[in-house]
Amino acid sequence: MVTRKDSAGGLGSTTAGLLLATAALALAAHRRRVTARQRERELELEELAIRRKSLAHQQLMHWELLMRAIDDPSLADVIDTYDKSIPAERRRQFFYANAWYVNLYHIHRAGLIGDEEFSGHLREFLQNPIFREYWAASKRPRAALNGAEEARLGRLVDELVKELDEADTDEWWVV
Repeated sequence: MVTRKDSAGGLGSTTAGLLLATAALALAAHRRRVTARQRERELELEELAIRRKSLAHQQLMHWELLMRAIDDPSLADVIDTYDKSIPAERRRQFFYANAWYVNLYHIHRAGLIGDEEFSGHLREFLQNPIFREYWAASKRPRAALNGAEEARLGRLVDELVKELDEADTDEWWVV
């Protein structure tokens, strides 16, 4: 009995082997890309964590420095840019108002609150005449914040002041 050799069968197994090897290489390359993307994402998250930690540290430092200025008028003179006709006690209150504003700014910057919540808190602060006076007195230094996020939020607060001044009601939480 004579057997017939099928040359296509041999070629088929070679082709299948090549396809299998190609698929394995493609899968390995895909895994490397996925691993690289995962590592890139991990690095981004680490960087974000470092930034947030740095931001928290900066906020703490700002608070410490302001408290020293509030407690010691000779230190306050170093950062006092307010009109010298404003009594020292009021300027100390402005430092404290600034501490509250900067705290709220950092909470917003950290992504813990959005613009709407930021505005809501500021609406409440702006009910206080000392805070309003502080905001007006700090207009000149804020003008130097061209294009920064802090400048944008400052303009948002300026708009709130305008809205509250033009409101037909004393119900400030409604404005």
